[in-house]
Amino acid sequence: MTDGIQVTAAEPAPSRPIGLDRVKSADKGGFSSLSEPLPFNHQSSAKCVALLTGGGDKPYALGLAAALSSGGILLDFIGSDDLSVPELLNDRRVNFLNLRGDQRPEASPVAKVLRVLSYYVKLIRYAATAKPKLFHILWHNKFQFFDRTVLMLYYRLLGKKVSFTAHNVNAGKRDSNDSFLNRLSLKIQYRLSHHIFVHTAKMKSELVFEFRIAEGKVSVIPFGINNTVPNTSLSTMEAKQKLGLSSNDRTMLFFGNIAPYKGLEYLITAFTEVSKRGDGSYRLIIVGKPKGCEDYWNQIQEAIADSGVRDRIIERIEYIPDEQTELYFKAADVVVLPYAYVFQSGVLFLAYSFGLPAIAADVATLKEEIAEGKTGFVFRPRDSSDLAKTIGRYFASELFRELESRRPQIKEYANERYSWDKVVAITTMVYSNLLET
Repeated sequence: MTDGIQVTAAEPAPSRPIGLDRVKSADKGGFSSLSEPLPFNHQSSAKCVALLTGGGDKPYALGLAAALSSGGILLDFIGSDDLSVPELLNDRRVNFLNLRGDQRPEASPVAKVLRVLSYYVKLIRYAATAKPKLFHILWHNKFQFFDRTVLMLYYRLLGKKVSFTAHNVNAGKRDSNDSFLNRLSLKIQYRLSHHIFVHTAKMKSELVFEFRIAEGKVSVIPFGINNTVPNTSLSTMEAKQKLGLSSNDRTMLFFGNIAPYKGLEYLITAFTEVSKRGDGSYRLIIVGKPKGCEDYWNQIQEAIADSGVRDRIIERIEYIPDEQTELYFKAADVVVLPYAYVFQSGVLFLAYSFGLPAIAADVATLKEEIAEGKTGFVFRPRDSSDLAKTIGRYFASELFRELESRRPQIKEYANERYSWDKVVAITTMVYSNLLET
């Protein structure tokens, strides 16, 4: 228990960790022996782990790498410019390989094609000569069908053991663009993987029943708490002032990529309802970029223009770097997740890391991630009226009235429930089993 908030345990810890006995020297670029022994039960230095990140998802990739390293595991970390940070470069248990390089979106189409092709060439060459016997794939690269089929088969033919973290079991289904080819390529990848990690029991059930994957081949791990986004001494009041908000403004935040499955339209309708019947103190901050859905975003813009409360909405329709993220989470009184369909939400865990409560749609397992009245509230999905009522309920609750004193409790709840230690305990057990077979 954490200040009255129930913490759910993850799967049991492994009987022993896996370790490696050689690491890249940060100053010489080669391999040298560690000065002190690592937790190591295997005799072969070839039993290494390569973490294939796809070059993105900085919070998850860095969080997992740091946790694995702290557990005595040595990594070949396949990254990009964006992931090239001192925490990794100075970690003597991490051999950082910047194969992905520059991923800036403002590059010309020709430059983008050339750099992606160059990356695939480097990745294929790396795999052919890589010392690690175990490849752990966190995300796909640019061409998902190729990654799921040809690249997976290539890894297997090289004799590699492959584990895969399925953050989304079937994103095509979520995005309403599923197809036979999409499902076929997913099935191939899941069959070629030696082990699959997911974040919820529901995701595991979908793999077992829809893709016919053996239960023993799938492990449920928590979605590790985001501990890479800077959290400075910036106060709530200072954050509000920077965005032109007053201390009395009741501020809601929508954060992340904008796509139809995120259900932003339901929030716009609900916000319009509570604003018109309230005292004018409600404010909404929308932060993110449309992700391949210009028509959908145009509809959202039209809805905002017709709402009559346009002046109460702050929009930051752009990519927000990590160092600016805390501004929005500290200025907000609650984050709203109006999702119509989702497997899990990294935004929820990011909010928790700042001690910010959430109002979330009852989809997937979001209801299980929220302690009602203690870390947030839940509403019926695709129901703007119920969302409006829940917004009113939150701002009338003790959770809101005592928000500043409740923030440490929410942080502690999240740090225990979504601890990277729990992620690594399960992950290293799987690594050990794979490398022994």
